[in-house]
Amino acid sequence: MSELLTREQYHALAAELQFPTESFIDGRFCPALSGETLPTINPATGEVLAEIAACGTEDVDLAVRAARDAFDDGRWSELHPNERKAVLLKLADLMEQHSLELAVLESLDSGKPIAECETVDVPETIHFIRWHAESVDKIYDQTAPVGSDAVAMVVREPIGVVGAVLPWNFPLLMLGWKLGPALAAGCTVVLKPAMQTTLTTLRVAELAHEAGLPAGVLNVVTGRGSVVGAAIGRHADVDMVTFTGSTETGRLFLNYAAESNLKEVVLECGGKNPCIVLDDAENLDSVADHVVAAAFWNMGENCSAGSRLIVHENIKDALLERVCAKTREWRTGDPLDPANKLGALVDKGHFDKVVSYLRRGKEDGHTVLLGGEPMEGNCVPPTIFDGVKNGDVLAREEIFGPILVVITVSSVEEAIAVANDTDYGLAASVFTGNAKKALRAARAVRAGTVTVNCFGEGDATTPFGGYKQSGFGGRDNSVHAHDQYTQLKTIWLDLND
Repeated sequence: MSELLTREQYHALAAELQFPTESFIDGRFCPALSGETLPTINPATGEVLAEIAACGTEDVDLAVRAARDAFDDGRWSELHPNERKAVLLKLADLMEQHSLELAVLESLDSGKPIAECETVDVPETIHFIRWHAESVDKIYDQTAPVGSDAVAMVVREPIGVVGAVLPWNFPLLMLGWKLGPALAAGCTVVLKPAMQTTLTTLRVAELAHEAGLPAGVLNVVTGRGSVVGAAIGRHADVDMVTFTGSTETGRLFLNYAAESNLKEVVLECGGKNPCIVLDDAENLDSVADHVVAAAFWNMGENCSAGSRLIVHENIKDALLERVCAKTREWRTGDPLDPANKLGALVDKGHFDKVVSYLRRGKEDGHTVLLGGEPMEGNCVPPTIFDGVKNGDVLAREEIFGPILVVITVSSVEEAIAVANDTDYGLAASVFTGNAKKALRAARAVRAGTVTVNCFGEGDATTPFGGYKQSGFGGRDNSVHAHDQYTQLKTIWLDLND
């Protein structure tokens, strides 16, 4: 990755960009059949960046028909694995060539800090697409031990037409998490980006076509979730839906599947993730770095954010002193200024929601250690509330903003009980200097990913998903992600005369 540009250079580049505005169906851009559009807005300035096609059910029908035709005639699913791999690797190369453009588009559309877009989101998305491309010819089928009179093959086949519904907090990265394994498996895709963040998804679709992805294999339908998302969820010719977003919306996709063709549904939903710091944790400066990153990275608009700091009373004061000092280094402001680590929340509605939690924390008598007051440009500074009990609203509800609550405990047993006392189970962190205690705690916490002495989500090789209301049905990332985009078939050959 090249060195970051200056704020002035990023703004100059942003002023020159051409924004894709139409849906991408059957290999070409096209307006909504109704002609309707919706504005996509720069959340940091309120400026309308472009008018995006506001598609309807009839547009979804066109996209699904194109995906079904492309799947059934085998133009992608029946290609030799090496040919599919070559196209996906070419897509990754093109994204790398246009990485600066993609980073600026992502920052403008979502409010994400440009430094994060350039150093994390864009390169990680490219890496995930390459990783899954390389897996195409490395995942083997099986034979079953059925004796010498028969051969039983257990083979994977692509599931068919995939509906992929993306969130607005990581538009590019979640696109890579879904597209990589779905296309590697040989599926065709109808993809719906979040209404607030469409620009990078449309640009990637264009690059995929340039890379040689056949028409109809990847279709992008833009518009309202209540219209386009619901139409994908209810469509009888969509074989499965993969969704990342809120638990509330995830429930709808289960209903849509029940109302239609019982399509498979994979959900990755919300989280209220614990960061447990025990009294034998080592190097509190390092612990504080991870606590701050866990809570405030991406403005807290992160389903795996460590939004509950569960800290042992014996080290609480020493840790919080360091956490507050390090949090003050996280500047908030213009997303295109590479010096800022926090940008704007995605839109005014979400900003108002997060600000309501600032008010609620004060009304409930929690102690504001840092932050607490909203800023201009849909920005909220990193905020820390102390004196929170796990039954309080700020500890129960997913805020999806840069708000950290501090919960004090007196034992490892209490810490684990508090950590598990939530409707969610996506991620968790445990900090301790005792390896046995770390492993016991990691096993006891009911979450899909538990990191020890660090904050993170694993990498391309490790599955990502949650327990309880954080989701189910499959996992993103790793070879396990390919399972949800394939069906298992048994082929039995009788060898008797």
